[in-house]
Amino acid sequence: QVQLVESGGGLVQAGGSLRLSCAASGSNLSINVMRWYRQAPGKQRESVAHIISVGSTYYADSVKGRFTISRDNAKNTVYLQMNSLKPEDTAVYYCNAEGTYDSSSYYFRQPFNSWGQGTQVTVSS
Repeated sequence: QVQLVESGGGLVQAGGSLRLSCAASGSNLSINVMRWYRQAPGKQRESVAHIISVGSTYYADSVKGRFTISRDNAKNTVYLQMNSLKPEDTAVYYCNAEGTYDSSSYYFRQPFNSWGQGTQVTVSS
């Protein structure tokens, strides 16, 4: 099993900053890609940013220049630094990771695609 635990959400005024963290735990993880999604009330979940193992990044147009995704491979952790926050950034933010791990139930390494529980980000105007 691979678990993701997010932290860092909260309430902030427009123009402020927050830093989200997502730590993955499991046996001998090899993580290919880590992503952040968000879901606002009444809207579909949308991709915010992702980072692959070699460091290449992707950002949604709505957050380019304001958000920065980074990862610490030694800690199996991904971060999302959010600056110049806007009320429209209000959402539950979810972490997602894909890769492989050692399972006690199988001889060969197993793939995983895991989600965190979500963390609320609220930006007041």
